[in-house]
Amino acid sequence: MISNTQIIKLVALILIVSAFSEVSAQNRLTRQAEDAMKRATKFMVDEVSYNGGYLWHYLPDMSRRWGEMEAYETMIWVQPPGTVSMAHTFLDAYELTGDPIYYNAAEKAINALIWGQSSHGGWNYFIDFAGDRSMKEWYNTIGKNGWRLEEFHYYYGNDTFDDDVTSDAARVILRMYLQKLDPKYRPSLEKAINFILESQYPIGGWPQRYPLRYDFSKKGLPDYTHYHTFNDDVVWENINFLIQCYLTLGQNRLLDPIYRGMNFYLITQQDNGAWAQQYDMKLNPAGARSYEPNAYLPAYTLSNALLMIRFYEFTGDRKFISRIPDTIEWLQKTRLSDEESLDGRVTHPTFIEIGTDRPLYVHRRGSNVVHGEYYFDYDDQNLLGHYGGKRNLDVQRLIDEYNRVSNLTPVEASANSPILKGRFNGTGTPQSYYNLNRDNRSEVPTVSQIRSILDSMDSENRWLVRHMQTSNPYVGDGTKTNPTHAYQTTHVGDETDTSPFRDESDQLYISTREYIRNMNLLMNFIKSNN
Repeated sequence: MISNTQIIKLVALILIVSAFSEVSAQNRLTRQAEDAMKRATKFMVDEVSYNGGYLWHYLPDMSRRWGEMEAYETMIWVQPPGTVSMAHTFLDAYELTGDPIYYNAAEKAINALIWGQSSHGGWNYFIDFAGDRSMKEWYNTIGKNGWRLEEFHYYYGNDTFDDDVTSDAARVILRMYLQKLDPKYRPSLEKAINFILESQYPIGGWPQRYPLRYDFSKKGLPDYTHYHTFNDDVVWENINFLIQCYLTLGQNRLLDPIYRGMNFYLITQQDNGAWAQQYDMKLNPAGARSYEPNAYLPAYTLSNALLMIRFYEFTGDRKFISRIPDTIEWLQKTRLSDEESLDGRVTHPTFIEIGTDRPLYVHRRGSNVVHGEYYFDYDDQNLLGHYGGKRNLDVQRLIDEYNRVSNLTPVEASANSPILKGRFNGTGTPQSYYNLNRDNRSEVPTVSQIRSILDSMDSENRWLVRHMQTSNPYVGDGTKTNPTHAYQTTHVGDETDTSPFRDESDQLYISTREYIRNMNLLMNFIKSNN
């Protein structure tokens, strides 16, 4: 007969063996994750990259490829999730594992970015290693026939801050430089910093593109690329990058541009507490693309107000939060009615008419970029498929944040300021105060998620996915003149429209976004088990 003591010992032994087995299984899964990361990276570097750079997705046989639009074989995309995002992912993997395969991959990607950096110091959306002649041909064919992508209708020959293109390219070069303080990256980095400083308007804002151009007109509308631009966080992303440079490089010359950038938000806030998406040279609200009317935008009003709270925490100056109550009142006033809210799924229109505070909605008619147009009215039916007419905004977050900081003294609010002398109390080094990879996510995956990622890798070390963005191949400029409403809510018009649209078929694609997502989850799993 087994004694109680023996039973206790047996149970303890079983628990120990079970725990050991669980740890052993976790370790095996970790090793499998590390192996999958290396194999997937080798495939992307050896088989997908062009001169070290990347687009967004490709057909498995590499016969067609896309960034935001279809691309030539000689092109790489700077804009996320292209080359910059891939370089960030490689550096994440290098910092986690120390494996030189990732540093070498990052080096190739960043060398491609440096090759495509303009003489002025910034970047366009994409780089064409075949040169300007090839790029101009692309703009005159594929680019200008993308009905909804007006930013590609004209070859400017300059650089863009749109979609964080220049600031994030500069950021990943800063990050690469900080890895080993390799001096070969410093000239490109300094050129990018100087470009951002030079392009800043004296009043503190930035244009969408630089050097300034004024020569593109879309159906009589003025060129908007020189306007002071909030769209796609142009101002904030430049401020953010300059703060990161100030923290890591210690350049005091960056403080004045940082403060002027923050003050620009104060200057452009309207009497009612709202903001527009961009402002003309007289600081009047202005439209941009033909489906972006001259209007106030609740979404940007909310995000700008939240930034004002952050600026109070940066500076200890209460001027940045003094008019947030006006903003809250306006956002509450312009909230959609219950009937307009799509059963509570949205709260605000995208555009608010200046002077009336009425919702303004955008529509389109026609078949293609040549014979098609956008227009505005007050009708919330049949809205654009590619540019949401209504948004879901968390105004309560702004209220909560304002209530939190309004009760703090300036010294209390700015205790962890990265730009005030003697106030930074954050942990770690200044380099770690900001995560230099904005695409990194902290989600810790489950074991089943990891196994699913591992199982989904094919025999060629690819993660193939469906339902990516495809497009009609270029077949010539649009000729259909019928003022139809058939394409009113679609992402693409007739067969001459080269705009991207979701592929609903079972076609498989190689995707940088999928690679980045899976790598991020695998890395977070490995971290959680270290």
